[in-house]
Amino acid sequence: MFKTIKKYYAAWLYKRAVRKAKKLAELFGMKYYVIHLGGSLKVVPKQTIKELIKRKRFRKGVTVEDIERHALFVTT
Repeated sequence: MFKTIKKYYAAWLYKRAVRKAKKLAELFGMKYYVIHLGGSLKVVPKQTIKELIKRKRFRKGVTVEDIERHALFVTT
């Protein structure tokens, strides 16, 4: 039963993050990603991803395209 509750909670968090990403993308006209970062789901704009790569937050050689490919959700 505990596993079922964890699944529903994870699904709820994912749906909430997707809604937030869509809302922000529509509001600001930027591309947003839902990614698993730091142990939780984060809604991050593409511009911030570029900054994080420049600051070496990700491993050497990681590009924006790699992150976009592994993102859980990408707005258009």
